[in-house]
Amino acid sequence: MTIRLGTRGSRLARVQSEGVAAALRALGADVELLAIKTSGDRLAQVALADFGGKALFVKEIEEALLGGRADMGVHSLKDMPAILPAGLCLAAYPRREDPRDVLLTRGGETLRDLRHGAVVGTSSLRRRVMLLSHRPDLRIEPIRGNVDTRLRKLAAGDYDALVMARAGLRRLGLEPVSARPLPAHDFLPAVGQGILGIEARESDRALLELLSGLDHTETRVRAEAERAFLARLGAGCHTAVAGLARLEGDALTVDGWVASVDGRIVLSGAVSGPSATARLLGEKLADELLARGARAVLEETR
Repeated sequence: MTIRLGTRGSRLARVQSEGVAAALRALGADVELLAIKTSGDRLAQVALADFGGKALFVKEIEEALLGGRADMGVHSLKDMPAILPAGLCLAAYPRREDPRDVLLTRGGETLRDLRHGAVVGTSSLRRRVMLLSHRPDLRIEPIRGNVDTRLRKLAAGDYDALVMARAGLRRLGLEPVSARPLPAHDFLPAVGQGILGIEARESDRALLELLSGLDHTETRVRAEAERAFLARLGAGCHTAVAGLARLEGDALTVDGWVASVDGRIVLSGAVSGPSATARLLGEKLADELLARGARAVLEETR
C-alpha cells in the first residue's frame, strides 16, 4: 500500500514533505508525494487577510484528505486554523525548528542599525506591530511570494530588510550569515511557528499508528498549549496574535500577545504549570487576556 502525502508545490513545502516522507520510508512505508495547488498559492499577489487568511494554504489539502485523494498532509503549523474540519486530526508533530523570526538585510544590519525610514517587507500584522513598536520610523510594506522570491526582492533593493521565520530558511539551507535572529521576548513568534503538523483522517487507525513514530513529545506539548491559546481567543487573520510555549523539565510556560491592528492596544501575559496541563494552560492564558481587553480588540477587528 502506498501512502499519498498531500503537499503544496513550493520548494519549502516540498522540502518539508520530503523530510517527513523519508522518515516514513525509514519505518518501512511506501510514500508518494501528491502536489496540490492551494488557494493561497493561486492568490500569490493579494493580501491573504482579504481572502480568508492563512487557511487558504491548507484548505485544498484538507479537501483531498476528506475526499480520499490523499492519506496525509504536511503543513507549517502556523498556517493552520485553530479548529480542524470534522474527521481530521493532527496525528504527529516532528521536532520543532527554531521558532524565532529573523531580520534579513543586504549588509547584516541589526534592527537598530537600519536607516531612518527604511523599508521592511512583511505581510504579517504581528510583525508589523512589533517592528513599529521598536522603530516607529520604519516603512512596513507587504510582500508575498515564496522564500526565494522574497530574497531576490531584497537583493534587488526593493526592500531594505525583510522579517521571516528562521525555520523555513534553515530547512531550505538559505539562512545567510548576516541574518539576525530577533529575540523571542521582544518578537514573540506566531503560534506554531517552526512546527510541522502532520494531518490525517481520524478513522485511519493504521496510518495514525505509523505516524505516531514521528511524533516528538516536547513539540506536541508546546503545540497543544499554543493552539489551545489560539482556539480560545477565537482570533482570525485580521488580528495580531503571538504565542510561544517553553518547556523546562516538566514545567511549561506559555507566553501570549494580542494587539490591535494599529498597535495602540497591546496585551501580553504568561502562565506556567505542569506539562500535562498544556491545553488548560493555553486556555487559561487566553481567558486572562480576553478579560483584560483582548475580547474588545478581537471584536473590533472582526
